[in-house]
Amino acid sequence: MAEAAPSEEMTLVVKWRGQEQTVRMVGDATLGELKLRIYKVIGVLPKARGWRGIGGLVCEYLPGRWVPVAEWIGVRRGTPGGDRGGSALILRRECTIEEEIFVGQEDDPELLDDFDFEQNEATAIKDKDVYKQKLKRRASQYKIKLLNPCRKGKKLLVLDIDYTLFDHKSTAENPMELMRPYLHQFLTAAYSKYDIMIWSATSMKWVELKMEQLGVLSNPDYKITALMDHLAMITVQSENQSRKKTFDCKPLGVIWAQFPEYYNEKNTIMFDDLRRNFVMNPQNGLVIKPFRKAHWNRHDDHELVKLTHYLLSIGDLEDLSKLDHGKWESFVDESAKRRKHS
Repeated sequence: MAEAAPSEEMTLVVKWRGQEQTVRMVGDATLGELKLRIYKVIGVLPKARGWRGIGGLVCEYLPGRWVPVAEWIGVRRGTPGGDRGGSALILRRECTIEEEIFVGQEDDPELLDDFDFEQNEATAIKDKDVYKQKLKRRASQYKIKLLNPCRKGKKLLVLDIDYTLFDHKSTAENPMELMRPYLHQFLTAAYSKYDIMIWSATSMKWVELKMEQLGVLSNPDYKITALMDHLAMITVQSENQSRKKTFDCKPLGVIWAQFPEYYNEKNTIMFDDLRRNFVMNPQNGLVIKPFRKAHWNRHDDHELVKLTHYLLSIGDLEDLSKLDHGKWESFVDESAKRRKHS
């Protein structure tokens, strides 16, 4: 049987408190993924009081009638029939402003709270056929925004933005005040041995804007190979029966499938402040200390300096996936001792 053609990317419009927000989805998205995307945009829990419709959502085809999301999903896939009449979606909530319930991502324990995975749980998630198929579809659907050519013989460093390179919650007149200390020195040093990709769980517009504001895309001392956004992520569910959670993660297989001649599990490492983001590739992930409250902590944060030593120390190893990146600080200390006594 021939494999189905990749589903197209859709742009949905969510109307909330009189403002229109854009939600981008890939064509094979499930109802749960749609709810999670909308939650991230408007910051309101789907189960909050006042929501209406199947699954807590009510939406509308433009220029058509009101329908529940479940029916919208069915029509999009060709059942019960008919064209969806455009790619716009309006979300409606029947309550007053005083009744609205707003929460930040870190305040939602069910959907977005980070948690540690036991090794067998991470293995169970990444080895599930349903997630392997999701990864395969995402790799075929998503187009990585390549800025500079991949370099033969270089390893790959994949970096998150929020709380990894930048404190996105604090406020400042100049974004540079919220940049993690030593960022440009870190990227310059890493570039000698690694191609660098930026992968954020936000929109591409935000990724480009933030990297431009921080001077990352125009620095003459290094080049960013590619940018990636939330559309490259897949949604999975934890296997622990006592705390089942649904969350997005960043499967590195999306990159490996598109650039197999350059990158693979042996030469790739990813930094992120959220462990769940590399649940599909736990052997390639390093949990970085979150950079928060920049105004108070920027003078004492030396995380990127220490991680520079780590990257350079392992840069010539044949297989990075055999390392325990959770013990990276001990590795740096041992390397320093060996150099001192050599």
